[in-house]
Amino acid sequence: MSQRPAPLTGIRVLDLTRVLAGPWCTQNLADLGAEVIKIERPGAGDDTRAWGPPYLKDEAGHDTTEAAYYLSANRNKMSVALDIASPRGAQLVRELALQSDILVENFKVGGLSKYGLDYASLKELNPRLIYCSITGFGQTGPYASRPGYDFMIQGMGGLMSITGERDDLPGGGPQKAGVAVADLMTGMYSTVGILAALHERARSGLGQHIDMALLDCQVAMLANQNLNFMTSGTAPRRAGNAHQNLVPYQVFAASDGHLIVAVGNDSQFRNYCGAIGLPELSADPRFSTNPQRVKNREELVPLLAERMATGERDHWLAALEGVGVPAGPINTLDQVYEDPHVLARGMKRELPHPAAGVVPMASSPLKFSGSPVEYRRAPPMLGEHTEQVLSEKLGLSAEEIQALAQSRA
Repeated sequence: MSQRPAPLTGIRVLDLTRVLAGPWCTQNLADLGAEVIKIERPGAGDDTRAWGPPYLKDEAGHDTTEAAYYLSANRNKMSVALDIASPRGAQLVRELALQSDILVENFKVGGLSKYGLDYASLKELNPRLIYCSITGFGQTGPYASRPGYDFMIQGMGGLMSITGERDDLPGGGPQKAGVAVADLMTGMYSTVGILAALHERARSGLGQHIDMALLDCQVAMLANQNLNFMTSGTAPRRAGNAHQNLVPYQVFAASDGHLIVAVGNDSQFRNYCGAIGLPELSADPRFSTNPQRVKNREELVPLLAERMATGERDHWLAALEGVGVPAGPINTLDQVYEDPHVLARGMKRELPHPAAGVVPMASSPLKFSGSPVEYRRAPPMLGEHTEQVLSEKLGLSAEEIQALAQSRA
């Protein structure tokens, strides 16, 4: 079968974002084939360029200027260094917006209006433009003018109230997630919204404004915990590695390490009890159904924990896999990238890089049978494509580009 072009081939995205939520969204679009032009501040660029160490190393093992954090979210883009605070710089960005299908920005509410780069201004010039604004709290509401960062949003949005060890146990207390999940989920929700607006534009011929807020996305992503609260009136609390609605669904200590056991139904519980040599527990009316196991968690879990501590981790993993009970190890990242299944799924790759020879990347998880994700270029160096874009897209001459550089625009 001949391979079809990537799904968003022919779509142009103007990227006025930095840090993580916005760049995560635009990297998704770039992986799907869109041409993404990232506008960065001359001399500084995306804030995350300075968020190191660690930095990408060159072929001699020396640090480059490319921070690992920046590299994680900017694959497949072109970097154009323009000062939007200068009249000429803002005008050039407006001209690029005229040629774009999508614009994504994460400036503070109203921050782009003074440059004529807000949605109302650009809509008049390009009514087909899909314009996505990403902020901490959205374009409306009493917090709209506040800055919003992932860590504080995890706290405000409830995630930290249900993440971490139980308050009555050692180590209990508020705990953020190990990655910036509010940013990442906002980037994912923004991607979904943009793709939906692109589909709708095929019917209406018109673009629209998409208002994305980290706090909204953090609240929405609490999923079953939202409904646990709404249906009971009781706010869920931290449960450590246990599950609020399933038992046993947690970490157990084996004699030589830890493993996760994730029993999702009563049949799996029966198989689990048989595999660990405690079949009588699955027949006990206190534990035979999941609602009963949740109710009698404090009686059941110590019995299971005592038994699990007598065997080696890999023994339990093999035994549970043999009877169809979901279980797995707790891997460090070096172990993740040595895992034969992760390798077989192609979740690590390298791309050519002008300063380092190659740059390692985590692959997109999206896998299409006919129009696969593309890996066209490494995360760009600051301003790497300025001359190319201004010349090819806007028709500027070499002399005009040189004059822009001299004026620091």
